[in-house]
Amino acid sequence: MKKILAICFIATLISCKQDKNERTKNIPQQSDYETIGNIERLSSKLDNLIDTDAQIEILTSGYLWSEGPLWLEDQQMLIWSDVPQNTIYGWKDGEEAKLFLKPSGFTGQNPSSSTEEGSNGLLLDNNDNLILCQHGDRRVAKMTAPLDMPGPEFSTLIDNYQGKKLNSPNDAAYDADGNLYFTDPPYGLKGIDQSKEKELNFNGVYKLDTQGKLTMLVDSLTKPNGIAFNPDFTKCYVANSDPEKAFWAVYDITPEKTFSNGKLFFDATSMVASKKGLPDGLKVDNSGNVFATGPGGVLVFSPQGEHLGTIATEQATANCAFNQDKSMLFMTAHSYILRLSLKTN
Repeated sequence: MKKILAICFIATLISCKQDKNERTKNIPQQSDYETIGNIERLSSKLDNLIDTDAQIEILTSGYLWSEGPLWLEDQQMLIWSDVPQNTIYGWKDGEEAKLFLKPSGFTGQNPSSSTEEGSNGLLLDNNDNLILCQHGDRRVAKMTAPLDMPGPEFSTLIDNYQGKKLNSPNDAAYDADGNLYFTDPPYGLKGIDQSKEKELNFNGVYKLDTQGKLTMLVDSLTKPNGIAFNPDFTKCYVANSDPEKAFWAVYDITPEKTFSNGKLFFDATSMVASKKGLPDGLKVDNSGNVFATGPGGVLVFSPQGEHLGTIATEQATANCAFNQDKSMLFMTAHSYILRLSLKTN
């Protein structure tokens, strides 16, 4: 009889433990970090990408204008540009943010420059070299120092189009073949379009191929900014950061690796007056969903351009990046560095 009672007692304990585990699955997990903002859900489809109890975490703050977040998997580190401070910072979970690289974008290689603004977009090439869109030096450059021992040692990938200085390269993305696509708005120049330094009479989107040949792809966008490919590299999205023409365009990629059939992906012009931010940096997940910084925070779109919802950061949000398995979204939002857990797909 005692043996039967003992077995019943153990079974009851196991059952209670399982019930508790099931109950706690639905309890929102408390973050170790302060949180900000909220998730605005316009479609139930967003629930497949972001948990209903997900919170936007503040990892660090106090920057003048944060941009170009990039996850370094080997270092388990996030790096980003603070453009006005000509500096790149780095952050690891459980540690304070620290200096990663300075100077980052103005090194005096362009003596006539009227701005000393630093790097903007950051990315890695196929050999894990750090590639920087450098505002002050008006070029796309490669850091020649190793990632684990960063230093202001750079080589120029491109700094001109047909002999005329680029405006201020802003953001970039590689295709599957190693061709580099980048945008060149005038934001790094003082006076924007009126700057006497501006040598090109347009703001272009370019392709720099693996042989170093530069091709101008688009010259009709007023303020091209963020750029990203879909998962199979058949389409490329480009943000236009013009408050009067605030939209994202999408282009088909031709066999020659150029743009064709440019179309409007989503027009956010009507949102600009009531929400902070403009179409800026963007990334695409494994299923083709687009996470695009813009009015209100990070707008999430289906591959067909349906606005599923917004990661509302309460800040003008410049750019975003995934970690390696795309289970985390990092965001640079004015003075903040933010993080949001995602459902992997």
